[in-house]
Amino acid sequence: MKIAITGATGFVGTRLINSLKDEGHQFVIFTRNINRATTIYPPSTFPNVEIVAYNATESGEWQNKISGCDAVVNLAGEPIAERWSPEHKKAILESRQLGTRKIVEAISKAKDKPSVLINPSAVGYYGTSETKTFDENSPPGDDFLAEVCQAWESEAQEVKKVNVRLVILRFGIVLGTEGALARMIPPFKLFAGGPIGSGRQWFSWIHIDDLVQLIKESLNRSGIVGTFNATAPNPVRMNELCQTLGDVMNRPSWLPVPDFALEVLLGEGSKVVLEGQQVLPKETLALGFQYQYLTIKSALMDIVPKM
Repeated sequence: MKIAITGATGFVGTRLINSLKDEGHQFVIFTRNINRATTIYPPSTFPNVEIVAYNATESGEWQNKISGCDAVVNLAGEPIAERWSPEHKKAILESRQLGTRKIVEAISKAKDKPSVLINPSAVGYYGTSETKTFDENSPPGDDFLAEVCQAWESEAQEVKKVNVRLVILRFGIVLGTEGALARMIPPFKLFAGGPIGSGRQWFSWIHIDDLVQLIKESLNRSGIVGTFNATAPNPVRMNELCQTLGDVMNRPSWLPVPDFALEVLLGEGSKVVLEGQQVLPKETLALGFQYQYLTIKSALMDIVPKM
């Protein structure tokens, strides 16, 4: 296939392309930073990659490159787990809402349209709760992240008007050698690890390899249509995550990170870590998707030795 990808220089995007690169596909990568993309995908190693400069929230010549692609994977978006200044909240929303709108606009204009758009969302769609369980059919929450996810998904839904198959994947916290886990490892190495906040909050996660496989199956299986939770079937509470991480690293999990410390660092953005939701992949399992990593221990035992 010829696959257009945004967010290709990020954690998930790089893993996806490296997983696909030996399967004979071609890639059109849209990026704001040509130099960074060229460093990650040098022509000598990635002759099947075309790098295109773009502004995700503006129409432009870049949109013409969508025509002739078989699929679009739209992974771009500003980081969530940072301090939420008014400017950053605006960037979080616009990078997803307007970014998706411009991708759909490009698909709609394309003479030779792709057959599928794979668009992420997030489990933040459901809001937060220590007691409720959510699946793909649960209603949305009413906080900032839930509103972002609703706006994001609403823009993606527009692609169905031009008869393009749509797969929305609501990402949980992606575990791998980058991302959230990479921030948690250093304190444990220094014997100073422990649960964040109350420890009671739910942590809905997915191993990066399972997420990449789910994206690949969404590309290849024309029967996959709709919205799916990209989470493992066994979410855990923060206490269990940290205890398991300590066990895998042969380190104690005894020094809790108090709420106020994270609030000082991240402000309102600390909500991502201090609150959570128990999300189950009901529809993903109904596809027959086979997870390689079903438990948090199996995921951590694979990832931690690589860090």
